[in-house]
Amino acid sequence: MTTLESPGPTIGVVGGGQLGRMLAEAASPLGVDIVVLDPTPDCPAATVSTDQLVADFDDEEAITQLAERVDVLTFEIELADQDVLDRVRAETGVPVHPDPATLRTIHDKLAQKRELQAAGIPVPPFRSVSSVEDIEDALEEYGAPVMLKARTGGYDGRGNVPVESAAEAANALDAVAGPAMVESFVDFEREISVIAAKGYGETRAYPVGENIHEDEILRETVVPARSDDAALERAHEIADGVLEVMDGRGIYGIELFETTGGEIVLNEIAPRPHNSGHWTIEGARTSQFEQHVRAVLGWPLGSTALRCQTVSTNLLADVDQSCPAALAHVERVLESSTANLHWYGKREARPLRKMGHVTVLQADGESRDAQLERARSLREAVTFRATE
Repeated sequence: MTTLESPGPTIGVVGGGQLGRMLAEAASPLGVDIVVLDPTPDCPAATVSTDQLVADFDDEEAITQLAERVDVLTFEIELADQDVLDRVRAETGVPVHPDPATLRTIHDKLAQKRELQAAGIPVPPFRSVSSVEDIEDALEEYGAPVMLKARTGGYDGRGNVPVESAAEAANALDAVAGPAMVESFVDFEREISVIAAKGYGETRAYPVGENIHEDEILRETVVPARSDDAALERAHEIADGVLEVMDGRGIYGIELFETTGGEIVLNEIAPRPHNSGHWTIEGARTSQFEQHVRAVLGWPLGSTALRCQTVSTNLLADVDQSCPAALAHVERVLESSTANLHWYGKREARPLRKMGHVTVLQADGESRDAQLERARSLREAVTFRATE
């Protein structure tokens, strides 16, 4: 039996960026308080959370203090230190979801791929590399190009370097600057993702989204993905397999490739709410953020049913250098009856920094292609650049 009292439960979140902000927004109607820990004073989540502890993501003393104030710990950023979370859990008895063991696996892309491959999850051919010769061997085995990846720390394409020939290997290895792995290049038709939830004895998956990237940064997500039924079913089967491998409750962002041959292979996993799931706030019965709150508390999971065909588009700072954040022509979005604006409250705009997103719901009879173009038009109507 789930009983709600006042005050209700409190969740401690390591990380206070836009994901923490949207977690707090989703938790409040459920009577759940959020306390975040983030090194940036007045971080995006601070204004909608109960409190913020200003500390680094690996500050064990501060995370212990956070644990002593909450019923469960979670994280919204992979920079959270799994060893610190493990020790804090052992010392305080406060549960951590997802499990730090999952975070440990996710932190190392090579370990992640090995564990998934052992579980029968389809992944691109890969190998560890530590020298130029290793990359040359991969080029010979897999064919050109190959993708060199930093094993730790990469995101939004950072740490990923395509290698076309042996002549590029040395520079690519220098660019990664640390432990690395190499994957064969996937000739894909589209990039897709499944947002899936692991709860207390149950799992739920959302409809498959199609993700459109530019310069390795997510620009738009179209839901449902423009794939055939067989591909969508296979994507959900793989997501189910991934959840069996992952330890701990919460939301998992599962990124996949749909190849030109119609196969589905796994790219990467994020053990937290994911950028490609932002559409769920308006487009699904239960948002990924509410679902994460439910999951980490061990509450029943909500419906993942699609409300309507949905497109989300990221608002990236279109500036050449850092400057105070100011978004002009917002009225263009606010005047649309089917568009929803989300502003993350970041004080500084940096080139291509994620500052917000717009969700566009389907107009009567509108195709996904037309809806996508309308979302892009609304995004292009606003700007972070100085205007007259």
